[in-house]
Amino acid sequence: MLISSVTTVLFDLDGTLLDTAPDFAFAVNKVRERRSQEPLTLEFIRPGVSHGMAGLIKLCFDLTVNDKGYNELLEELLHTYSVLNGQYTDYIPGMREVLTHLEDNRLNWGVVTNKHAWLTNPLMQSKELDKKTTCIVSGDTTPYPKPHPEPLWYACKLLKVKPNECLYVGDAQRDIIAGRAAGMKTAAALFGYLGEKDDPMSWDADIYLHSPLDIIPLIQP
Repeated sequence: MLISSVTTVLFDLDGTLLDTAPDFAFAVNKVRERRSQEPLTLEFIRPGVSHGMAGLIKLCFDLTVNDKGYNELLEELLHTYSVLNGQYTDYIPGMREVLTHLEDNRLNWGVVTNKHAWLTNPLMQSKELDKKTTCIVSGDTTPYPKPHPEPLWYACKLLKVKPNECLYVGDAQRDIIAGRAAGMKTAAALFGYLGEKDDPMSWDADIYLHSPLDIIPLIQP
């Protein structure tokens, strides 16, 4: 299957472009250690990463935004994570090859994430990805984060492309909702941070990817 007219691939960040779960797991367990709580496995923590800090705190500390102590825990977890941001992170297997394919064929690629810029930018810099793309849209770049389409439209402005020229790849339902609302082709990353309750086949994505490498035959110059 070849997607015609696509000149640009936009990626979600955590669990789609980069495997950031090891950093989050280290931070979570450091905070749990300070509270004399038992460490959690990477496999347990990984699915929670795509659901933001609120989802991660619910999964790993059983606290919600309305619970006493939530804000203090959030601040501590964010600080702990920010100190090592990128230290244990690596590419999702196969993603290096995908980016090389896009760059070699002079196709655009960029990142649209709900992670705030003060965390996104250092992470991208740690992998020197900021030098390879001119499009980094964070969760606070525009007034509305995903699932609103505004961040994706902003990415189009930066890259000077139309939405129908873009494929948006993400591992959460909000990614597919945002991509469809923006008028883009969408791809659900089945290799991402999916939990037992996630049902990606119900997201109505245009494409389902078992590996980043599945993108290469879809996007040709």
